[in-house]
Amino acid sequence: MAVNLPLPVASNLKPITGLELGYAQAGIRKTNRKDLLVMRLDHNATVAGVFTTNRFCAAPVQVCKAHLELARQTGTPIRALVINTGNANAGTGEAGLANANETCAALAALLGLTQQQVLPFSTGVILEPLPVDRVKAGLPQAIADLKTDNWLNAAEAIMTTDTQPKAASRTVSINGKTVSITGISKGAGMIKPNMATMLGYVATDAKVPQPILDHLVKQAADKSFNCITIDGDTSTNDSFILIASGAVDVNVNSIDSPEYKLLAEAVIGLSQELAQMIVRDGEGATKFITITVEEGATIEECRKIAYSIGHSPLVKTAFFASDPNLGRILAAIGYAGVDDLDVSRLNLYLDDVWVAKNGGRNPDYREEDGQRVMKQSEITIRVRLARGSASATVWTCDLSHDYVSINADYRS
Repeated sequence: MAVNLPLPVASNLKPITGLELGYAQAGIRKTNRKDLLVMRLDHNATVAGVFTTNRFCAAPVQVCKAHLELARQTGTPIRALVINTGNANAGTGEAGLANANETCAALAALLGLTQQQVLPFSTGVILEPLPVDRVKAGLPQAIADLKTDNWLNAAEAIMTTDTQPKAASRTVSINGKTVSITGISKGAGMIKPNMATMLGYVATDAKVPQPILDHLVKQAADKSFNCITIDGDTSTNDSFILIASGAVDVNVNSIDSPEYKLLAEAVIGLSQELAQMIVRDGEGATKFITITVEEGATIEECRKIAYSIGHSPLVKTAFFASDPNLGRILAAIGYAGVDDLDVSRLNLYLDDVWVAKNGGRNPDYREEDGQRVMKQSEITIRVRLARGSASATVWTCDLSHDYVSINADYRS
């Protein structure tokens, strides 16, 4: 059960003019489930993406990157996306690349596009051949379902071990015009920054030139999907795609403009919401934990310490048990790799409880206060380094018995 995460409501998800979505039940891994999604874009749309840093990046990731680069070089627009669940098409070698390209070619033929105008995505089990014939057979059904108000079905169609769909919308007024932004994401395990085993798609009806969109997608990812961790594993298929359909011209022509600032704030806010949904739905999660490291010398060292805490299985299991064994947090800070850290100046807080003072146990700290906080479903860990003015925040969850069960049974 996800931690304090309400189910999305279809009527609250705003259609994006210039983008249609359609799903199919293709039986890629299991029958009678939504497992294939097609997005069709208007010719005015621009598309940008960031992807996994895993050296074993999946075949569709390789094809996506190549097609996006070709679009930048030639100006030929990306016009469609195709996403399948149940099979990651990763660790599949040349055959996997051929299957990803075959999927693109099949969708392109049905939509009257070139193969290079299609971006493929896959998520699911690694090291198994993609059943490309099932994917191709499901494409006509997905195309027949194409419509603008199909975001909730789209969110359900990209799920794997997720317990619920993840989707959200918001609007922003720019130069007196209403700009809509809607996004979906999936992910529950194998989650670590840069990026996670996640797929994320955010679309806006604003008109955004390609170089501006390329900047914005990296900025949004850095402040959202690259700030979450569940289990410290970096996947092979992570992809975050930002689409601007171009239906609303609000003069977002410079990253220094007020129009860009307004759009970026909304896109980043929505991306953070979607990223936090992934953590709240972490495999077996019972608690949502915010880790903020303050007063650091650099943002990088603050993140390094926050990730060290968030990745620690000892810290995460203590939170699952509501056991205020908080020395585990200090240990994680100490091995984070900040070699010149002066721990005698460090302070640690658990919500409103001052746990460690100047590197040691706060004389006023009482363990029952720590346990009171740890029993909550939402908890904030705050670390003050007394080294500067930099700060960083990471979101994570606890580690429960169910995490092991879910991953042990994943392929069954």
